[in-house]
Amino acid sequence: MFDIANVKAAPSPDLLTPDNSVMLFVDHQPQMFFGAGNGDRTAVINATVGLAKAAKVFDVPVVLTTVAAESFSGPIMPQLLDVLPGHEVLDRTTMNPWEDSAVVEAVKATGRKKIIISGLWTEVCIVLPALSALGQGYEVYVVADASAGASPQAHEHAIQRMISAGAVPMTWLAVLLELQRDWGREKTYGPVTEVVKEHGGAYGLGLVYAEAITGAHAAG
Repeated sequence: MFDIANVKAAPSPDLLTPDNSVMLFVDHQPQMFFGAGNGDRTAVINATVGLAKAAKVFDVPVVLTTVAAESFSGPIMPQLLDVLPGHEVLDRTTMNPWEDSAVVEAVKATGRKKIIISGLWTEVCIVLPALSALGQGYEVYVVADASAGASPQAHEHAIQRMISAGAVPMTWLAVLLELQRDWGREKTYGPVTEVVKEHGGAYGLGLVYAEAITGAHAAG
């Protein structure tokens, strides 16, 4: 029940923070990209790298997983390992990562309840673990622009299916800015703006312009 006396300047517990989240990257592999047909694959790569850099800036735990890397899909995209060098990549045979015990145990080991998930294809290897994790009590946030499906309809229908089950759709930039949430947090201010300048398109160019005109502490 609403009580105005309880209203105060405080964030919602529903918000993502560096302390309550884990990122799960699923099947960002060549063969999966070859079959992605819902949009600009280069944009998906850019969003995926931006999301990985967000995890690195805020020290959010990351689980990397592939499917049939040696026999069919190829290695995880090297741009991810450039951001997360030496990170373990868990290869699977299952289309549903949540049916692979190593992946589930890696997520469980973080102790985090909010799973930020992205990958290929949306209608298979994303929707299946999203529904599975939701069914076991996790909160799932799907990074739609760091994911891709075999067609526009497949991608959109999968997103809608996950929303209907309780998942929250997001973009990689929304994740980054929600983790920052306050430009007064100087420790991550600089790294966040660098990620935006590298991967944020016109917004990133806007920061470049603002810094050039007003100085290095131009707010986002």
